[in-house]
Amino acid sequence: MRLDKILTHSGCGSRKEVQKMIKGKKVTVDGQIISKPESNIDPTQSEICINGKPIDYQEFYYYILNKPGGYISATEDPTEQTVMDLLSIEDRNKELFPVGRLDKDTEGLLILTNDGKMAHDLLSPKKHVNKTYYAKVKGKMVEEDIHIFAHGMTLENGTTYQPGQLEIISSGEFSEIYVTIKEGKFHQVKRMVQYVGKEVVYLKRIQMGQLKLPNDLALGTYRKLTEEEISYLYQ
Repeated sequence: MRLDKILTHSGCGSRKEVQKMIKGKKVTVDGQIISKPESNIDPTQSEICINGKPIDYQEFYYYILNKPGGYISATEDPTEQTVMDLLSIEDRNKELFPVGRLDKDTEGLLILTNDGKMAHDLLSPKKHVNKTYYAKVKGKMVEEDIHIFAHGMTLENGTTYQPGQLEIISSGEFSEIYVTIKEGKFHQVKRMVQYVGKEVVYLKRIQMGQLKLPNDLALGTYRKLTEEEISYLYQ
């Protein structure tokens, strides 16, 4: 792999910035100064240092973000703030992308990675990966709604939803619920709740597969996944 690409991938700077470092003779490979950005290096077999400090190269990166409202789940947008704006400059350079999407006003668990295969597996309905949401609902959720969710539904526009699990936490003028689905269609939870005559007023994803949103991860912050958490994604 090109040396400048390795450094950019590792979050050491933009392509232009790392090329300047290399040409400025600040980069060594196995103790030898390398001044050509196009030099072909195996980052798994060589020690690469900038100003004597080893870089931490990984092929794949995995982060968990507690997404706040007001941000869209995209890598870039000409008018809206994206979840990438919540990352440090170094992490933005790692070519991360959000796994799936949460609506702009939806909060909660969002995985950021550069591992395309893992992302595809998590999102594929064929893999049956559960996504669990907590919602506050305007309207009284009742036992009949549980059965409707459990049998799936077809909207008037022809959109179909596979069976989902509805758990009622509290029921009244405003209700609290957990919804677990295997798909991730546009506004799905909101539309499923609307189908039974109620309205979602707050939505937060709290679990994906076996990975739960950590209680100590503040809204708008993120961190690397632990090895154990990464194993949950592959299960």
